[in-house]
Amino acid sequence: MELKIVTGMSGAGKTIFVQVLEDMGYYCVDNLPPNLFIKFVELIRQAQSDYDKVALVADVRGGKFFQDVYSVLQELKNKGVKYEIIFLEASDEILVRRYKETRRRHPLAYKGGLLEGIQEERQRLQGIRGRADLIIDSSDLKVQDFKEKAAELLLGNDDWRLQVSLLSFGFKYGLPIDVDLVMDVRFLPNPFYIAELKPLSGQDEPVRDFVLERPESQSFLRKYTDLLLELLPQYVAEGKQHLAIAVGCTGGRHRSVAIVEELGRRLLAAQSQGVAIRTLHRDLPKNG
Repeated sequence: MELKIVTGMSGAGKTIFVQVLEDMGYYCVDNLPPNLFIKFVELIRQAQSDYDKVALVADVRGGKFFQDVYSVLQELKNKGVKYEIIFLEASDEILVRRYKETRRRHPLAYKGGLLEGIQEERQRLQGIRGRADLIIDSSDLKVQDFKEKAAELLLGNDDWRLQVSLLSFGFKYGLPIDVDLVMDVRFLPNPFYIAELKPLSGQDEPVRDFVLERPESQSFLRKYTDLLLELLPQYVAEGKQHLAIAVGCTGGRHRSVAIVEELGRRLLAAQSQGVAIRTLHRDLPKNG
């Protein structure tokens, strides 16, 4: 049985995520107290039903019951039940806006204002977030984009043991919070200050040539590619299924985009079977 445990911040998109799971054939149970996880898994197994894909959703709505989640996860592990924890989150600003738009009450807002409830929830979920196999940040995603990203991450490919996402971003828009590794390439000369290159992006040949043909760029790419090629098999051996690598420059339009595209090409050319590579550019649309 393929078991996924879905949790995360209230308002981060768990309801939509469950819809994606159901469309993919998962039997989903929302707001199930963690101390019932084991009994539910045993029930599914004993029934010898067709439910080979199950998703259980638990969060702070469970109140005191949710405090049992850590001991339950350990008991599942002791019983040999394999599971994947998926954590959904969004920024405080986005969560506040979503709750104001829906006019729903945050489950912890009774102790204070909306923002205080969100911050308390984030504090309570730090432990489970640290154990998550996959973290999805829905802050900058519209509903359809979120569904597509979730489906892509969940579907993957049966032949891929590790999915690697290479993400470019701009530091001025904030650090991405759903990544595993972050690299800063602001040490490279910035095409932004060259009039004919400023309106272009790192996907355009003139900018790509300006960034990549420099000796310092070639040295960095060679060494960073070698490091990642050494790390990827070890992540696979540890059973990690998703690895998110972010590369940032000032605005996320020129240097980081060019580096991510080239890094993706090098990894695709050099990596062994069982690793899927995709490139994403978080802040490119914000730059026009």
